Amino acid sequence: MDKKYFFFDIDGTLTDNVTKRIVPSAAEAIRKLQEAGHFVSVATGRAYYKAEPFRAAHGFPNMVCNGGHGIFYHGKLQENRPIDYEKSLAIYRQALELGYGVLVALDDSEKVYANSFLFYDQVGIRKEPTTYIIDEHFDPANEPEIFKMYISIPAEEEHRLTLRDTVGHLRFVPEYLMFQPDAKKEGILRMLEYAGGNPEDVIVFGDDYNDLCMFDEQFYCVAMGNACDALKEKADYITEKNVEDGIYKACEKHGWF
Repeated sequence: MDKKYFFFDIDGTLTDNVTKRIVPSAAEAIRKLQEAGHFVSVATGRAYYKAEPFRAAHGFPNMVCNGGHGIFYHGKLQENRPIDYEKSLAIYRQALELGYGVLVALDDSEKVYANSFLFYDQVGIRKEPTTYIIDEHFDPANEPEIFKMYISIPAEEEHRLTLRDTVGHLRFVPEYLMFQPDAKKEGILRMLEYAGGNPEDVIVFGDDYNDLCMFDEQFYCVAMGNACDALKEKADYITEKNVEDGIYKACEKHGWF
């Protein structure tokens, strides 16, 4: 059997969105793929500090994380890049001028910085575990890097933030827009450079809008049965829902074991 390079999204693909745990049949599929000699990796938008416990707990030897900007290979975090500094600063300044609160992550951690409580006043506490550092003198222009930003702008007002498309962004909740790397495809291609693989041997599994960027024509793309319609439209194959053994059944059907 030819060696394939498998990349799996975590939330809604490997894990059950209700229990937040890996689907047992997915874990079994991962084990069998590795036994068959394939390359197996996570491909997640999660920051490294959030994704690493999952990777380690479930025995994934490789991981694309931080939306494609983080590469874990051969037991080591090889790279973990921030978002574009100058473009992010410009978005930050525009958001403040428009009257929206901004939280800034300066490194790969749960810490965020702001110069006021405006973000909290407009949308409240984030659901994700977060350490807030409020300093009236804070200015990201005085810092060397920006890893993420959260702007309290509602979806219907996004058009006011005219610079928003200059940096990758996602909206997972209605209350605010998140600026973070959105480059899973580039992360996969970067991983192939480390591993010595070819794009035509890549197989990706995903379920949500942030997986659209890795559903590339160079790869064989598998959408979960619970995937969004936009992802299913780009897929080469649609398997069953993740909680209905979708990953295992797709691997079995294609003879990848």
